[in-house]
Amino acid sequence: MLYELFIFIFLFFSCGNISVSEKQKPVQEIAFSEIQVDKSLIDPSGKTLEARFLLPEGFERTKEDSNSFGNYLRKLSLKPNGSKVKYYNGEEKNSEGVYDAVVDLSIGMKDLHQCADAVMRLHAEYLFEQKQYDKIHFNFTNGFRVDYSEWMKGKRIAVNGNKTSWKQSAQPSNTYKDFWNYMEMIFSYAGSLSLSKEMKSVPIEDLQIGDVFILGGSPGHAIIVVDVAVNSKTNQKIFMLAQSYMPAQETQILKNPNDEKLSPWYSADFGETLHTPEWTFTKNDLKRFQE
Repeated sequence: MLYELFIFIFLFFSCGNISVSEKQKPVQEIAFSEIQVDKSLIDPSGKTLEARFLLPEGFERTKEDSNSFGNYLRKLSLKPNGSKVKYYNGEEKNSEGVYDAVVDLSIGMKDLHQCADAVMRLHAEYLFEQKQYDKIHFNFTNGFRVDYSEWMKGKRIAVNGNKTSWKQSAQPSNTYKDFWNYMEMIFSYAGSLSLSKEMKSVPIEDLQIGDVFILGGSPGHAIIVVDVAVNSKTNQKIFMLAQSYMPAQETQILKNPNDEKLSPWYSADFGETLHTPEWTFTKNDLKRFQE
């Protein structure tokens, strides 16, 4: 019974599959008078996010420690320029008006890697790379906490009536395959609702790499800030966003539908509402992973 309940909750609180016309109204172009962009902000030869996307004149990327989550995101590998996002079944997603690049990370062949899943996956991948295994943990939608450190011991999720618990059912192991199997379990039973409850709210003025615009519920959505830069003269802040969506698809670097000259960068001075290609958030939807 609980398994069926999990499936219902997962489907009910997954990313909303709402079209732009249903969710988003046309927005005015953001006034960015301090910047005169006279060249493309995309270097087609760049193989990482940092190398592919250039800065508007007068801006500098924020300083990030070499072992930080921010540095990990900034150095994400990208597929060759012009690549199309692929769904879990191999079909392609049209890039027009939605994304400028595709993150070079496999998503598996199941319809699991959606919006909040991509955010959780990036954070977990970073921690796995840093060997900080004890910090990898997420909650199911029913509130049950699932630590990767327990999964490493060979424990797996057991369901008994209305109770969820750990059961020793495998040999201790910590391969990337073990990690991916753990993540697919998380993708199955966690989502934007559970993740939003795990994170802490932060003011838009404090926005930094790794923060997440998230709306938990049905429908819900989540996108992650993957780069930030600041104008040293005006203190204006700009940022870049990445998302996955429904059905399960590769992570993509979003275009800015509000300002083609600034795209894919967004101004942090967007006011009360943030318009992205497939979803609209408010400035109060910004959250951060808790240490």
